[in-house]
Amino acid sequence: MSEQLGKIDKPEAEQFHGKRKLLLVTLVFSEPDAPLEYVEKLNRYWEQISQHITNLEAKIGSVRHVYHESVFEAAEAGLATLEKLNPDSHLFVKNKCESGAVLQATEDRELMAETMDWERFILTGFISQKVATQVTDSYFQAVKKRYEHIKQAIDRTLKANEAAYCSSQKSQVQFPKDVEVFLVAPPL
Repeated sequence: MSEQLGKIDKPEAEQFHGKRKLLLVTLVFSEPDAPLEYVEKLNRYWEQISQHITNLEAKIGSVRHVYHESVFEAAEAGLATLEKLNPDSHLFVKNKCESGAVLQATEDRELMAETMDWERFILTGFISQKVATQVTDSYFQAVKKRYEHIKQAIDRTLKANEAAYCSSQKSQVQFPKDVEVFLVAPPL
């Protein structure tokens, strides 16, 4: 028989009262030609994300703000952009907004474009090590500025005792220190 090494209890919701809370969800994309099995898993993913967030909201408060990667406009304009980028995520965010949350302008358009352009250069490959180093360094500088902008957007708008939803493909944002981050990940 194995020995129990320890036990980690779920934190009580009361300990988050008065704090800023961020529900972080990994952004997953669909393709028009995606296999049926993938589409079914993706649908299940978003259903489970919705259930988890509803459960969390009952304990820590309703989502008041939505931050979404690749969205550089707020409210209706941001929703229109999101509908084109990711219809599944759009549906979830639209439901949150209809429940009173506000879609915030999360990105800076130019920083996002710069990061994407540097990524494209990296994907093409290099012959010269000098060029590879310069491009890679420029990419990491742009990423750092981009994530700092996202951090500042959250810091500016998320107030004490508010909850927010944040969707990011691979979040490397160093969120403000006083924000409690909840990683929302369904079991699938």
